[in-house]
Amino acid sequence: MSPSLVLELLHRIARVIKDYLGVLNEDSFRKNFVLVYELLDEVIDFGYAQTTSTELLKSYVFNEPIVVDAARLPPLGPAAMFMQGTKRMPGTAVTKSVVANEPGGRKREEIFVDIIEKISVTFSSSGYILTSEIDGTIQMKSYLTGNPEIRLALNEDLNIGRGGRSVYDYGSSAGAGSVILDDCNFHESVHLDSFDVDRTLSLVPPDGEFPVMNYRMTQEFKPPFRINALIEEAGAFKAEVILKVRAEFPSTITANTIVVQMPLPKHTTRVSFELESGAVGHTTDFKEANKKLEWGLKKIVGGSEHTLRAKLTFSQESHGNIMKEAGPVSMTFTIPMYNASKLQVRYLQIAKKSKTYNPYRWVRYVTQANSYVARL
Repeated sequence: MSPSLVLELLHRIARVIKDYLGVLNEDSFRKNFVLVYELLDEVIDFGYAQTTSTELLKSYVFNEPIVVDAARLPPLGPAAMFMQGTKRMPGTAVTKSVVANEPGGRKREEIFVDIIEKISVTFSSSGYILTSEIDGTIQMKSYLTGNPEIRLALNEDLNIGRGGRSVYDYGSSAGAGSVILDDCNFHESVHLDSFDVDRTLSLVPPDGEFPVMNYRMTQEFKPPFRINALIEEAGAFKAEVILKVRAEFPSTITANTIVVQMPLPKHTTRVSFELESGAVGHTTDFKEANKKLEWGLKKIVGGSEHTLRAKLTFSQESHGNIMKEAGPVSMTFTIPMYNASKLQVRYLQIAKKSKTYNPYRWVRYVTQANSYVARL
């Protein structure tokens, strides 16, 4: 059978279980073994997938989840690949079960919308952008009783498809400030009747976490980080590496869990690091097994610049060009409340059931690195 089908199914099973248990880890699995077994029993029959909709499963599955405290969680390990960046992203659409009631039997009426963007950028050795792309998704998780209709409005100047024009053709009707998506797709519950008129999506959200819309964009955008990397020989058995990372976003925004990696020449035996004075929350490491330099930064405030110097020692004289043996530099990061595409949720309207009905609405933006690479 098709491998992509298997991966998609595993992904969806993980999501359904997370919808039911609130959190997905060993502890919650152990405590809810019977429930998970029952879910799998409904999702797959005789090896065929029946449904992966949390909404539909509610009418067949009657076990109540045993809620596990999300605060004291051990990390997920290998299973983490199925949860949309849970390891690096605090609280993607929250860690509450969709089916369990709150203490006191009342459900807190709230809805979460996450705009998650994964960006891929390749810089040339002189710092020019060679390729840039954004893979985005608007995730929603609804805890609203009675499934009211929701209207979600995006930028009015949103354009879809280039219509064969070049990216740099600013004379086009789109205008320079507008957001141009290359393509997008929507969840089956989304009605697009008024999308072409005023860029609003109306939907009745099913229970659980689901992607309202996925989109891709290759329009020029300002990359959040600039990376400068230099390696030069410093004698027969030595070389020096200088890495600079500059945050190009406003100082009100802070990126966290940043890791910069750089493969070093294969004869490297020792690396000594030198950080700028007053550097806090930095870690440096030389991974001898795969000859990689690793530089971790707990956080980077917008507008700041950080430098790392590393002195390399080789076991034998390097005859080749060390520029060719080292690099490229790659980087991973998470930036909360920042999105590179400028796609915005203008408002989130919920059909009122009564005059006093006013549920909580949470809209969050997160940008992560997908493949962020600078050539030497």
